Amino acid sequence: MAAPAIERALVIVMDSVGCGAAPDAADYGDVGSNTLGNVARAVGGMTLPNLERLGLGNLTDIAGVAPRAAAGAYGRMQEASAGKDTTTGHWEMAGLRVTEPFKVFPRGFPKALLDELHRRTGRGHVGNKPSSGTEILDELGAHHVETGELIVYTSADSVFQVAAHEQVVPLDELYRYCEIARSLLDEHNVGRVIARPFIGDGPGAWKRTYNRRDFSMVPPEPTVLDAICERGLPVVGVGKIPDIYAHRGVTEEVHTEGNADGMRHTVAALGRIERGLVFVNLVDFDMLYGHRNDVPGYYRCLQEFDALLPEVEACLRPGDAVFLTADHGNDPTTPGTDHTRELVPILAFGPRIRAGTDLGTRRTFADLGATLAEAFGARAPRYGQSFLGELS
Repeated sequence: MAAPAIERALVIVMDSVGCGAAPDAADYGDVGSNTLGNVARAVGGMTLPNLERLGLGNLTDIAGVAPRAAAGAYGRMQEASAGKDTTTGHWEMAGLRVTEPFKVFPRGFPKALLDELHRRTGRGHVGNKPSSGTEILDELGAHHVETGELIVYTSADSVFQVAAHEQVVPLDELYRYCEIARSLLDEHNVGRVIARPFIGDGPGAWKRTYNRRDFSMVPPEPTVLDAICERGLPVVGVGKIPDIYAHRGVTEEVHTEGNADGMRHTVAALGRIERGLVFVNLVDFDMLYGHRNDVPGYYRCLQEFDALLPEVEACLRPGDAVFLTADHGNDPTTPGTDHTRELVPILAFGPRIRAGTDLGTRRTFADLGATLAEAFGARAPRYGQSFLGELS
Protein backbone atom coordinates (compact mmCIF):
# COMPACT_ATOMS: atom_id res chain seq x y z
CA MET A 1 0.00 0.00 0.00
CA ALA A 2 1.06 3.58 -0.54
CA ALA A 3 2.47 5.47 2.41
CA PRO A 4 -0.08 7.72 4.11
CA ALA A 5 -0.11 11.33 2.95
CA ILE A 6 1.05 13.45 5.88
CA GLU A 7 0.54 17.19 5.84
CA ARG A 8 1.27 17.91 9.48
CA ALA A 9 3.42 15.89 11.88
CA LEU A 10 3.50 16.31 15.64
CA VAL A 11 6.44 14.80 17.54
CA ILE A 12 6.14 14.82 21.33
CA VAL A 13 9.25 13.83 23.27
CA MET A 14 8.26 12.52 26.68
CA ASP A 15 11.62 13.45 28.14
CA SER A 16 13.15 10.38 29.87
CA VAL A 17 10.18 7.99 29.50
CA GLY A 18 12.19 4.87 28.66
CA CYS A 19 10.71 1.40 28.24
CA GLY A 20 13.42 -1.06 29.22
CA ALA A 21 17.17 -1.50 29.35
CA ALA A 22 18.92 -1.21 26.00
CA PRO A 23 21.03 -4.21 24.86
CA ASP A 24 24.18 -2.26 25.78
CA ALA A 25 22.86 -1.01 29.15
CA ALA A 26 25.67 -2.83 30.98
CA ASP A 27 28.20 -0.52 29.33
CA TYR A 28 26.49 2.39 31.07
CA GLY A 29 25.85 0.75 34.45
CA ASP A 30 22.12 0.55 33.72
CA VAL A 31 21.29 -3.16 33.75
CA GLY A 32 17.69 -3.62 34.89
CA SER A 33 16.64 -0.04 34.21
CA ASN A 34 13.09 0.32 32.92
CA THR A 35 11.51 3.69 33.63
CA LEU A 36 7.93 2.72 32.77
CA GLY A 37 8.05 -0.84 34.06
CA ASN A 38 9.80 -0.10 37.33
CA VAL A 39 7.66 2.94 38.14
CA ALA A 40 4.55 0.83 37.55
CA ARG A 41 5.77 -1.90 39.88
CA ALA A 42 6.81 0.60 42.53
CA VAL A 43 3.39 2.28 42.67
CA GLY A 44 1.43 -0.98 42.53
CA GLY A 45 0.23 -0.54 38.95
CA MET A 46 -0.54 2.45 36.75
CA THR A 47 -3.75 3.58 35.09
CA LEU A 48 -3.01 5.28 31.76
CA PRO A 49 -6.07 4.63 29.57
CA ASN A 50 -5.12 6.74 26.57
CA LEU A 51 -1.52 5.55 26.35
CA GLU A 52 -2.76 1.98 26.83
CA ARG A 53 -5.19 2.47 23.95
CA LEU A 54 -2.28 3.60 21.78
CA GLY A 55 -0.28 0.45 22.55
CA LEU A 56 2.06 1.44 25.37
CA GLY A 57 1.44 -1.86 27.16
CA ASN A 58 2.80 -3.75 24.14
CA LEU A 59 6.31 -2.34 24.65
CA THR A 60 7.30 -3.74 28.04
CA ASP A 61 5.70 -5.20 31.15
CA ILE A 62 3.84 -2.25 32.70
CA ALA A 63 1.68 -3.23 35.68
CA GLY A 64 -1.82 -1.90 35.11
CA VAL A 65 -1.23 -1.07 31.42
CA ALA A 66 -2.25 -4.13 29.43
CA PRO A 67 -1.03 -5.23 26.00
CA ARG A 68 -3.84 -4.74 23.51
CA ALA A 69 -4.78 -4.15 19.89
CA ALA A 70 -3.47 -0.63 19.50
CA ALA A 71 -5.31 2.32 18.00
CA GLY A 72 -2.18 3.17 16.03
CA ALA A 73 1.34 1.91 15.39
CA TYR A 74 3.68 0.99 18.21
CA GLY A 75 7.29 -0.03 18.65
CA ARG A 76 10.56 0.72 20.40
CA MET A 77 13.71 2.48 19.29
CA GLN A 78 17.28 1.66 20.27
CA GLU A 79 19.89 4.40 20.45
CA ALA A 80 22.82 3.86 18.09
CA SER A 81 24.85 6.83 19.29
CA ALA A 82 27.29 6.79 22.17
CA GLY A 83 25.80 8.32 25.31
CA LYS A 84 22.46 8.73 27.05
CA ASP A 85 21.99 12.47 27.28
CA THR A 86 19.35 14.84 25.96
CA THR A 87 21.39 16.27 23.10
CA THR A 88 22.52 12.88 21.80
CA GLY A 89 19.00 11.45 21.83
CA HIS A 90 17.40 14.44 20.12
CA TRP A 91 20.15 14.77 17.52
CA GLU A 92 19.84 11.09 16.63
CA MET A 93 16.07 11.26 16.18
CA ALA A 94 16.72 14.12 13.73
CA GLY A 95 19.05 11.95 11.66
CA LEU A 96 22.50 12.40 13.23
CA ARG A 97 24.71 9.89 14.97
CA VAL A 98 27.11 10.79 17.79
CA THR A 99 30.06 8.42 17.63
CA GLU A 100 32.21 10.11 20.29
CA PRO A 101 30.39 10.68 23.58
CA PHE A 102 30.26 14.20 24.90
CA LYS A 103 32.84 14.68 27.64
CA VAL A 104 31.85 14.46 31.31
CA PHE A 105 33.66 16.00 34.29
CA PRO A 106 33.18 13.84 37.39
CA ARG A 107 35.92 15.78 39.23
CA GLY A 108 34.83 19.21 38.11
CA PHE A 109 35.96 21.51 35.31
CA PRO A 110 39.57 22.66 34.67
CA LYS A 111 40.75 25.61 36.76
CA ALA A 112 42.02 27.45 33.69
CA LEU A 113 38.57 27.32 32.10
CA LEU A 114 36.86 28.69 35.20
CA ASP A 115 39.53 31.37 35.61
CA GLU A 116 38.81 32.55 32.07
CA LEU A 117 35.07 32.53 32.76
CA HIS A 118 35.76 34.68 35.85
CA ARG A 119 37.88 37.07 33.81
CA ARG A 120 35.18 37.49 31.15
CA THR A 121 32.18 37.76 33.47
CA GLY A 122 33.69 39.53 36.46
CA ARG A 123 32.08 36.96 38.75
CA GLY A 124 33.73 34.18 40.70
CA HIS A 125 32.30 30.73 41.16
CA VAL A 126 31.54 28.21 43.84
CA GLY A 127 30.82 24.49 43.61
CA ASN A 128 32.46 23.00 40.51
CA LYS A 129 31.45 19.41 41.20
CA PRO A 130 28.75 16.91 40.27
CA SER A 131 25.55 17.45 42.20
CA SER A 132 21.78 17.39 41.94
CA GLY A 133 20.21 20.79 41.38
CA THR A 134 18.23 20.84 44.59
CA GLU A 135 21.10 19.66 46.80
CA ILE A 136 23.58 22.20 45.53
CA LEU A 137 21.13 25.04 46.07
CA ASP A 138 20.63 23.99 49.69
CA GLU A 139 24.39 23.77 50.11
CA LEU A 140 25.53 26.91 48.29
CA GLY A 141 22.47 29.09 47.63
CA ALA A 142 22.98 31.31 50.67
CA HIS A 143 26.66 31.79 49.82
CA HIS A 144 25.72 32.79 46.28
CA VAL A 145 23.16 35.34 47.48
CA GLU A 146 25.71 36.83 49.89
CA THR A 147 28.66 36.97 47.48
CA GLY A 148 27.18 36.98 43.97
CA GLU A 149 29.47 34.11 42.99
CA LEU A 150 27.96 31.80 40.37
CA ILE A 151 27.08 28.24 41.38
CA VAL A 152 28.77 25.98 38.82
CA TYR A 153 28.08 22.26 38.82
CA THR A 154 27.71 19.24 36.56
CA SER A 155 26.20 15.75 36.64
CA ALA A 156 26.84 12.36 35.08
CA ASP A 157 25.81 14.01 31.80
CA SER A 158 27.91 16.35 29.70
CA VAL A 159 26.54 19.57 31.17
CA PHE A 160 27.99 22.79 32.57
CA GLN A 161 25.25 24.19 34.78
CA VAL A 162 25.19 27.73 36.12
CA ALA A 163 22.73 28.49 38.92
CA ALA A 164 21.95 32.04 40.04
CA HIS A 165 19.19 33.71 42.02
CA GLU A 166 17.03 35.88 39.77
CA GLN A 167 17.27 38.82 42.20
CA VAL A 168 21.06 38.55 42.39
CA VAL A 169 21.85 37.93 38.71
CA PRO A 170 19.25 39.24 36.22
CA LEU A 171 18.20 36.68 33.63
CA ASP A 172 19.73 38.49 30.66
CA GLU A 173 23.02 38.64 32.54
CA LEU A 174 22.89 34.94 33.42
CA TYR A 175 22.16 34.03 29.80
CA ARG A 176 25.10 36.17 28.66
CA TYR A 177 27.39 34.37 31.09
CA CYS A 178 26.18 31.04 29.72
CA GLU A 179 26.87 32.16 26.16
CA ILE A 180 30.41 33.00 27.24
CA ALA A 181 30.74 29.58 28.87
CA ARG A 182 29.38 27.95 25.71
CA SER A 183 32.13 29.58 23.64
CA LEU A 184 34.77 28.28 26.06
CA LEU A 185 33.40 24.74 26.28
CA ASP A 186 33.14 23.80 22.60
CA GLU A 187 36.77 22.72 22.56
CA HIS A 188 36.07 20.53 25.59
CA ASN A 189 33.22 18.73 23.77
CA VAL A 190 30.63 19.58 26.42
CA GLY A 191 27.10 18.91 25.18
CA ARG A 192 25.17 21.66 26.96
CA VAL A 193 25.55 24.73 29.10
CA ILE A 194 22.39 25.16 31.19
CA ALA A 195 21.25 28.36 32.86
CA ARG A 196 19.56 27.38 36.14
CA PRO A 197 17.85 30.46 37.60
CA PHE A 198 16.14 30.09 40.95
CA ILE A 199 14.14 32.09 43.48
CA GLY A 200 13.40 31.79 47.19
CA ASP A 201 14.78 33.00 50.49
CA GLY A 202 16.82 30.20 51.99
CA PRO A 203 17.68 26.50 52.19
CA GLY A 204 14.58 24.38 51.76
CA ALA A 205 12.79 27.30 50.08
CA TRP A 206 14.90 27.66 46.94
CA LYS A 207 12.93 26.93 43.78
CA ARG A 208 14.28 26.57 40.26
CA THR A 209 12.18 28.42 37.69
CA TYR A 210 11.10 27.71 34.14
CA ASN A 211 13.41 30.50 32.95
CA ARG A 212 15.99 27.79 32.43
CA ARG A 213 17.74 27.87 29.07
CA ASP A 214 19.98 25.32 27.35
CA PHE A 215 22.95 26.32 25.22
CA SER A 216 23.84 23.30 23.10
CA MET A 217 26.71 22.63 20.77
CA VAL A 218 25.83 23.31 17.15
CA PRO A 219 24.93 20.04 15.37
CA PRO A 220 27.92 18.96 13.25
CA GLU A 221 25.80 18.68 10.10
CA PRO A 222 22.30 19.61 8.95
CA THR A 223 19.42 17.71 10.55
CA VAL A 224 16.03 16.64 9.26
CA LEU A 225 14.70 19.88 10.74
CA ASP A 226 16.92 21.84 8.34
CA ALA A 227 15.76 19.66 5.46
CA ILE A 228 12.08 20.31 6.26
CA CYS A 229 12.75 24.05 6.43
CA GLU A 230 14.45 23.84 3.04
CA ARG A 231 11.13 22.58 1.68
CA GLY A 232 9.60 25.88 2.77
CA LEU A 233 7.63 24.29 5.60
CA PRO A 234 7.35 25.57 9.16
CA VAL A 235 9.06 23.80 12.03
CA VAL A 236 7.63 24.90 15.38
CA GLY A 237 9.93 24.07 18.29
CA VAL A 238 8.07 23.87 21.61
CA GLY A 239 9.90 23.78 24.94
CA LYS A 240 13.66 23.27 24.84
CA ILE A 241 13.68 21.92 21.25
CA PRO A 242 15.15 25.14 19.77
CA ASP A 243 17.93 25.15 22.40
CA ILE A 244 18.86 21.51 21.77
CA TYR A 245 19.42 22.14 18.07
CA ALA A 246 21.20 25.47 18.71
CA HIS A 247 18.24 27.26 17.08
CA ARG A 248 18.94 25.61 13.72
CA GLY A 249 16.11 24.21 11.58
CA VAL A 250 13.36 25.89 13.61
CA THR A 251 11.15 28.61 12.16
CA GLU A 252 9.19 29.38 15.34
CA GLU A 253 10.32 29.05 18.96
CA VAL A 254 7.82 28.61 21.80
CA HIS A 255 8.99 28.82 25.41
CA THR A 256 7.04 26.71 27.91
CA GLU A 257 6.65 26.41 31.66
CA GLY A 258 6.10 22.72 32.26
CA ASN A 259 4.26 19.88 30.59
CA ALA A 260 0.73 21.24 30.83
CA ASP A 261 1.83 24.58 29.39
CA GLY A 262 3.73 22.74 26.66
CA MET A 263 0.62 20.82 25.69
CA ARG A 264 -1.41 24.05 25.58
CA HIS A 265 1.13 25.57 23.22
CA THR A 266 1.09 22.38 21.16
CA VAL A 267 -2.65 22.60 20.63
CA ALA A 268 -2.29 26.28 19.76
CA ALA A 269 0.41 25.51 17.19
CA LEU A 270 -1.82 22.90 15.54
CA GLY A 271 -4.46 25.57 15.27
CA ARG A 272 -2.31 27.93 13.24
CA ILE A 273 -0.19 25.88 10.82
CA GLU A 274 -1.56 24.19 7.70
CA ARG A 275 1.49 22.04 6.92
CA GLY A 276 4.77 21.25 8.60
CA LEU A 277 6.19 19.92 11.83
CA VAL A 278 5.44 20.70 15.48
CA PHE A 279 8.27 19.31 17.62
CA VAL A 280 7.71 19.30 21.38
CA ASN A 281 9.82 18.43 24.42
CA LEU A 282 8.00 17.86 27.72
CA VAL A 283 10.70 18.21 30.34
CA ASP A 284 8.86 17.66 33.63
CA PHE A 285 9.18 13.85 33.57
CA ASP A 286 12.96 14.20 33.66
CA MET A 287 13.62 17.49 35.43
CA LEU A 288 11.11 17.30 38.27
CA TYR A 289 10.80 13.56 38.89
CA GLY A 290 13.44 11.39 37.21
CA HIS A 291 16.42 13.37 38.46
CA ARG A 292 14.90 13.55 41.94
CA ASN A 293 14.01 9.85 42.20
CA ASP A 294 10.40 10.89 42.84
CA VAL A 295 8.51 7.75 41.86
CA PRO A 296 4.98 8.89 42.84
CA GLY A 297 5.62 12.22 41.12
CA TYR A 298 6.74 10.45 37.95
CA TYR A 299 3.51 8.47 37.90
CA ARG A 300 1.40 11.61 38.47
CA CYS A 301 3.22 13.25 35.58
CA LEU A 302 2.36 10.30 33.33
CA GLN A 303 -1.27 10.50 34.42
CA GLU A 304 -1.43 14.23 33.68
CA PHE A 305 0.04 13.70 30.22
CA ASP A 306 -2.30 10.81 29.53
CA ALA A 307 -5.31 12.98 30.43
CA LEU A 308 -4.20 15.70 27.98
CA LEU A 309 -3.91 13.41 24.95
CA PRO A 310 -7.61 13.55 23.95
CA GLU A 311 -7.32 17.32 23.54
CA VAL A 312 -4.54 16.79 21.01
CA GLU A 313 -6.49 14.04 19.23
CA ALA A 314 -9.47 16.37 18.91
CA CYS A 315 -7.31 18.79 16.88
CA LEU A 316 -6.20 16.25 14.30
CA ARG A 317 -7.09 16.56 10.62
CA PRO A 318 -7.10 13.76 8.02
CA GLY A 319 -3.47 14.45 7.01
CA ASP A 320 -2.04 14.56 10.53
CA ALA A 321 0.28 12.10 12.26
CA VAL A 322 1.42 12.15 15.88
CA PHE A 323 4.58 10.46 17.13
CA LEU A 324 5.18 9.95 20.87
CA THR A 325 8.72 9.04 21.87
CA ALA A 326 11.53 9.77 24.35
CA ASP A 327 15.18 10.77 24.21
CA HIS A 328 16.54 8.40 26.92
CA GLY A 329 15.40 6.89 30.20
CA ASN A 330 15.62 8.20 33.76
CA ASP A 331 14.46 5.37 35.98
CA PRO A 332 13.59 7.00 39.33
CA THR A 333 13.67 3.65 41.13
CA THR A 334 17.44 3.29 40.68
CA PRO A 335 19.94 4.47 43.32
CA GLY A 336 21.40 7.16 41.04
CA THR A 337 19.64 10.27 39.79
CA ASP A 338 20.97 10.32 36.26
CA HIS A 339 19.72 9.21 32.85
CA THR A 340 19.49 5.51 32.06
CA ARG A 341 20.41 3.79 28.79
CA GLU A 342 17.06 2.45 27.63
CA LEU A 343 14.94 1.68 24.64
CA VAL A 344 12.32 4.37 24.03
CA PRO A 345 8.71 4.16 22.87
CA ILE A 346 7.53 5.07 19.40
CA LEU A 347 3.75 5.38 19.27
CA ALA A 348 2.25 6.75 16.04
CA PHE A 349 -1.39 7.60 15.51
CA GLY A 350 -3.63 9.74 13.35
CA PRO A 351 -6.60 9.47 10.99
CA ARG A 352 -4.59 7.70 8.28
CA ILE A 353 -2.29 5.62 10.49
CA ARG A 354 -3.17 1.93 10.36
CA ALA A 355 -4.23 0.60 13.74
CA GLY A 356 -2.41 -2.36 15.24
CA THR A 357 0.87 -1.90 13.33
CA ASP A 358 3.85 -3.40 15.15
CA LEU A 359 6.95 -1.41 14.19
CA GLY A 360 9.21 -3.77 16.14
CA THR A 361 12.44 -2.53 17.67
CA ARG A 362 14.08 0.06 15.44
CA ARG A 363 17.86 -0.04 15.34
CA THR A 364 18.25 3.71 15.68
CA PHE A 365 16.30 6.78 16.80
CA ALA A 366 17.16 8.15 13.35
CA ASP A 367 14.37 6.02 11.86
CA LEU A 368 12.00 8.71 13.13
CA GLY A 369 13.91 11.42 11.29
CA ALA A 370 13.97 9.36 8.10
CA THR A 371 10.20 8.89 8.39
CA LEU A 372 9.62 12.63 8.77
CA ALA A 373 11.87 13.36 5.81
CA GLU A 374 9.94 10.97 3.57
CA ALA A 375 6.62 12.30 4.81
CA PHE A 376 7.51 15.86 3.79
CA GLY A 377 9.49 15.01 0.66
CA ALA A 378 12.62 16.40 2.30
CA ARG A 379 16.24 15.38 1.89
CA ALA A 380 16.77 12.05 3.67
CA PRO A 381 19.24 11.96 6.56
CA ARG A 382 22.44 9.97 6.34
CA TYR A 383 21.20 7.56 9.01
CA GLY A 384 17.87 5.91 9.59
CA GLN A 385 15.31 3.88 7.68
CA SER A 386 11.85 5.32 7.18
CA PHE A 387 8.88 3.35 8.50
CA LEU A 388 6.35 5.58 6.75
CA GLY A 389 5.25 2.76 4.45
CA GLU A 390 4.46 0.55 7.44
CA LEU A 391 1.97 3.11 8.75
CA SER A 392 -0.47 2.82 5.85
